[in-house]
Amino acid sequence: MNTQNYLESLFGMTGQVAVVIGGAGALGGSLATGIGKAGAKIVVADVGEDACKTRVAQLAGEGIDAAWVTVDVMSIESLRKALAVALKPTGRVDMLINCAGINVGNSFLEVDSEQWDKILAVNLKGTMLACQVFIESMLHTGGGAILNIGSVTSDKPLSRVFAYAASKAGVVNLTQNIAQEFATKNIRANAICPGFFPAEQNRKLLDEERVANIMRGTPMRRYGNPDELIGAALLLLSKNAGSYMTGSIVYVDGGFTCSWF
Repeated sequence: MNTQNYLESLFGMTGQVAVVIGGAGALGGSLATGIGKAGAKIVVADVGEDACKTRVAQLAGEGIDAAWVTVDVMSIESLRKALAVALKPTGRVDMLINCAGINVGNSFLEVDSEQWDKILAVNLKGTMLACQVFIESMLHTGGGAILNIGSVTSDKPLSRVFAYAASKAGVVNLTQNIAQEFATKNIRANAICPGFFPAEQNRKLLDEERVANIMRGTPMRRYGNPDELIGAALLLLSKNAGSYMTGSIVYVDGGFTCSWF
């Protein structure tokens, strides 16, 4: 077996279907591209129709088989509609990637209860509902793999993102509970915790002082590029390379979580 065939046997996803919720965004879009280039058919599920269409056009331009569906992660009916669309090609969904997320930055005493509730609803409840809907299907089609998105703030304090950090800590805990619950059902659940990847939801928080603090706390002294999440995602989602990985939390953070100064 040559190198290409060997890597294909470990990481190839040809014939599989992956639903990327939040796939129109920066991180979700990069993951959709990487998983698609590994051979999977991609279903981009996001809140905005135009954004979904734009992402699918980008994927198609790179030779990736892709479809789209709008979804509201806080609505179980909307998630079931997304599942129905995803089931059309092969009758199964092999991978669910939960990338939907929102963030608002303020001091603790300025945390607005409505903002708190909305952030936890989208980031945590939305992830839970999506997992419920797609796991129910996976149980009838032989299993699958789930990849959730945590954050370095899941277990490290970071100022001005209190609701976001709490929601991502919940996502990590939820991921491990799902992994334990369905380990004997051929359903694996893992999470990636990204470090600092500038995107729509956090760019407005990056003032000069915050950037300096982030760089000082990140040993690699730079931001992450969304494409740098793809390798970890392929490992965790792969049926072969990641077959014994469930409940794993992988930090892709330039060393932020190992820094002590």
